[in-house]
Amino acid sequence: MRLLLLLSVFFLFLNCEDKHSKQKTKPETSDPKTEVIKKDNSVSETSEPKRAFPKLNSKNAMEFFLHYEKENKENKVRITTDFGVIDILLFNETKFHRANFIFLTKQNYFNDTQFYRVINNFIVQAGNSDDKKTARKRAKIGRYLLPTDTKRGFKHDRGVISMPSDEIDNPHKLASPFEFFIVQQKGGAHFLDGDYTIFGKVIRGMDVVDKIAAVETDDGDWPDKNIFIKKVEIIN
Repeated sequence: MRLLLLLSVFFLFLNCEDKHSKQKTKPETSDPKTEVIKKDNSVSETSEPKRAFPKLNSKNAMEFFLHYEKENKENKVRITTDFGVIDILLFNETKFHRANFIFLTKQNYFNDTQFYRVINNFIVQAGNSDDKKTARKRAKIGRYLLPTDTKRGFKHDRGVISMPSDEIDNPHKLASPFEFFIVQQKGGAHFLDGDYTIFGKVIRGMDVVDKIAAVETDDGDWPDKNIFIKKVEIIN
């Protein structure tokens, strides 16, 4: 009888020790995993952090920007380059393209991209890079195009900002949302009217655009020395 009593006390002690050790190994802070509710109401974990926005594609992008532009009314941005600062006013009339640029700005997409196509007395084009980080940013945001919006009365005058079309399998010249060009040509480049969406204009810094346009380039119009966009930020 005494032996049974001792064994009971011994196992009770082991059980308490086991519970205590499990409590000590529990982390004090939760990890960044996101809980997912299954159909049977059980909970599982995924290593993917919760996204602040959906991954965009050709099916959901327009609906996303329809709502986004109503809640994000900013229309002035500052582009800080290796050559100085360019301030841009985005047009409210081209709401989807304005909203897209504001969205990408808030996602820090343009930071560390480059002016990758420069043609003096024509345009400077930016928003791309040969750095893999840019490709990873695009993959995270999603793959989508924007429709052209060319009937707002805007012309490709000197200083306007316009959106190039994606060249891959794109007969309707849908706009490539990650890139933009600024018309540097004196007198404008009006032969571009009707094909590309003008969605803003330079309000300060055309001297910087002229400096960028004057650099030496290779046969593909890429500057011999990379010209980086250090950051793009929203201003009042």
